[in-house]
Amino acid sequence: MSIIQYLEENEKKNLPLSVDLFKKIREDILTGKLKNSEKLTEGKICGEYNVSRTPVREALRQLEASGLIRNIPNRGAFVIGFTLQDVYDMTVLREQAEITAVKWAIDRITDDELDELDETFEFMQFYTRKNDIAKMININMAFHKMIYNATHNDLLIRSLNLYQLYLRHANPSNYYAPDYLGEVLAEHRDIYSCFASGDPEAGAMAMARHMKNSRRRKFK
Repeated sequence: MSIIQYLEENEKKNLPLSVDLFKKIREDILTGKLKNSEKLTEGKICGEYNVSRTPVREALRQLEASGLIRNIPNRGAFVIGFTLQDVYDMTVLREQAEITAVKWAIDRITDDELDELDETFEFMQFYTRKNDIAKMININMAFHKMIYNATHNDLLIRSLNLYQLYLRHANPSNYYAPDYLGEVLAEHRDIYSCFASGDPEAGAMAMARHMKNSRRRKFK
């Protein structure tokens, strides 16, 4: 998927009602709007999200499968929130998975995928110069997702996409503050150059530095 396709896909809104509802409730859980241990009833969800009961039941099933709510017999569904320790632990797990991903991706990336990564890095440079934080958020996610996809390992791809999704919502930060953009670009340049040179070990070290600095920016 090219950067243009990724950004267009990111803007699509025509989702089935149950999927759209699932994503809205998931975001409210991850951002803390819905609190840990808060009870979710079909009636409450229908009223707050202005939907009928049919999509609510499917959304609740998806939330339970995602580990975001717990159904207790004879009591109902309750939110499973994230503590700061949960977020920190997830960040550490993501770091290790990202390092593995970049090593595998450098070994397995196709010529077409490398062209797409090159295009994405060019966009990253352009929007850094323009100081466009909103665009950089999406382009940074696209850059990492392209690395995930280049591993050609479905389990790793799914795991990293979930880590990225949960951490983006559960730990909003000043990661994209204007004074960080140049620093973030330099870290991605180091990673990208390892794809150009075909050096997975150097790529792992560059990704490790990027992840360490990302954690510093998030938890400072």
